Amino acid sequence: MTKILTIVSGKGGVGKTTTTINLAMALNSYGKSVAIVDANLTTPNIGIYLGVHSVPVSIHDVLQNKNKLLDAMYQHPSGVKVIPGDIGFSSLDEINLEALDDALLDLEGVMDYVLIDGAAGLGEEAAKAISVCDGVIVVTNPEMPAVTDALKAVNLVGELRKPVTGVVINRFKRDGLDMEVNEIEKILEFPVVGAVEEDSKIRESMVKRNAVFEIHPKTEASRNYKRLAARLLDVEYNDRNEKVADLMEIFKKLFKDIKDYGKK
Repeated sequence: MTKILTIVSGKGGVGKTTTTINLAMALNSYGKSVAIVDANLTTPNIGIYLGVHSVPVSIHDVLQNKNKLLDAMYQHPSGVKVIPGDIGFSSLDEINLEALDDALLDLEGVMDYVLIDGAAGLGEEAAKAISVCDGVIVVTNPEMPAVTDALKAVNLVGELRKPVTGVVINRFKRDGLDMEVNEIEKILEFPVVGAVEEDSKIRESMVKRNAVFEIHPKTEASRNYKRLAARLLDVEYNDRNEKVADLMEIFKKLFKDIKDYGKK
């Protein structure tokens, strides 16, 4: 059975799209077939983040009833399927938001998970992305203005009678200045299911037009995304296994260097 999760935020700039992309790849690493749908129709960014600025068919074409959703599906090297938007599209008047419901039926039974990158804020696009999902992940930063905006998003989800799967705290700094997890949970009245640390590798991945989970899988942020995926899948995330694998890589490199040195 296909599970559709919509990722939203009460405001832009908190890392919603980054979370969508990296969570998709983390779920994929557990053997799940995953598709990302860019439902941020006014300012679509999925394609930009992944280095695909234009495609022959986009979600905009689908919502204009020109193409099927599968026509707009492209495969990322990670194996994750991506349905991007058209960054050059100028007239939203030609878009039929209601067509999203039927379009997503093309993925039913085809994918294990569909992650919808909703529009930031509380407008019509965000509401539509929420209305078609099985659960919502709310992304926020650990600071009061962002959490206050996240509360507005939570209230919108409630009005649309959809379940909140959980809250993801992005750009967690561990410097003693961030809001505490229990404080955020108390305000939003939903559990924090993941926290992703501030990591310069995320910025680097954006410059390189790829996901940090793909190009720096061992960085702490990537492990945070994998922990989040494990929690959503209700499977054990064994950090010890990850560290053992890192040590094995170090030993392999060391033995190779010794062997190469012996040949000189």
